[in-house]
Amino acid sequence: MLIQNGIPTAEDLMKVMPSEERLRRGPAAIAECFQCIPCNPCAKACPFGAITVEPDINQTPVIDYDKCVGCRQCVAACPGLAIFVVDLTYKEDMASVTLPFEFLPVPEKGMLAMGLSRAGEELGWFEVIQVKQGRGHNLTWMITLAVPKDLAMDVRNIKVGGYRHA
Repeated sequence: MLIQNGIPTAEDLMKVMPSEERLRRGPAAIAECFQCIPCNPCAKACPFGAITVEPDINQTPVIDYDKCVGCRQCVAACPGLAIFVVDLTYKEDMASVTLPFEFLPVPEKGMLAMGLSRAGEELGWFEVIQVKQGRGHNLTWMITLAVPKDLAMDVRNIKVGGYRHA
């Protein structure tokens, strides 16, 4: 379905997801990048060499989860807004999900934001626990939400202007 509607299938996602065991160890980047196009800013941004785009720049990124520490440098670097960081160890019943965001206004820490699925479906109101802007020439914001663990692999955006004070 990815070709028809831009939404990856469960099969597409399984190819890029870290193992459950790796997710239990702490934050991990997930590159939901499925197009073979000349692009490698994520690999250049990773200070740990965890992301490769090989054998040539037209391939999709591959993350080495033995090297990835979930530092989030790749999130803002991705021009396709296709990299997320999920941390299932955030709290006992909550995960954190870091999303790229390029709209105004930007939500503030402590606000609630309407989380959306890959298909744009509203999944609920979630606390904004961190707001950080990319470095250098990259102005992409990284918004981190606290979400129930069972939604950590589903929340992939926030509704523009869909924020409110807690």
